[in-house]
Amino acid sequence: MNERAWYVVTTYSGMENTAKRNIESRIESMNMQDFIFKVLVPEEKTIEYTKKGEKKEVLTKPFPGYVFIDMIVTDETWFMVRNTPMVTGVLGSSGGGAKPVPLPEEEIQPILRICGILAEKKFLAEIGDQVQIVSGAFVGQIGTIETIDFEKEAVRVLIDFFGRSTPAELHFSEVKKL
Repeated sequence: MNERAWYVVTTYSGMENTAKRNIESRIESMNMQDFIFKVLVPEEKTIEYTKKGEKKEVLTKPFPGYVFIDMIVTDETWFMVRNTPMVTGVLGSSGGGAKPVPLPEEEIQPILRICGILAEKKFLAEIGDQVQIVSGAFVGQIGTIETIDFEKEAVRVLIDFFGRSTPAELHFSEVKKL
């Protein structure tokens, strides 16, 4: 049996929500709930300024013309999705009925974070905190956090190395707050 993964469906620009509704209604009518789990049109909140200089919160679509589907690809689900009204194709499919290639995990994670579906990984330390390095080349060393990058899940730690403060970029799992 195929594995569950995220796939990218193309649609007409501006018709993403209509395609999503069409896919969701077909999931219900064709009893595909056990194979198609989530249909997503990514939206993010941005701040725009009016002509009068007032702040206005606006929902924008960072991926116009695309709908993301979390599903298990079978002959039935594949047929149902590609023959849904407003769906123009599926990325990663070479045509002729060839099944699509799933979106790699490292590509879907930032999209899910934008939508608020995937929570940011919690890192309990802050800039300026003392940490002990628990794995890697500098194991056992104690340093001070200089920067935190939640996107890469990395910290830059200043370590005393031969009497000099030396920066080292480490993964969250490689440090422990003191």
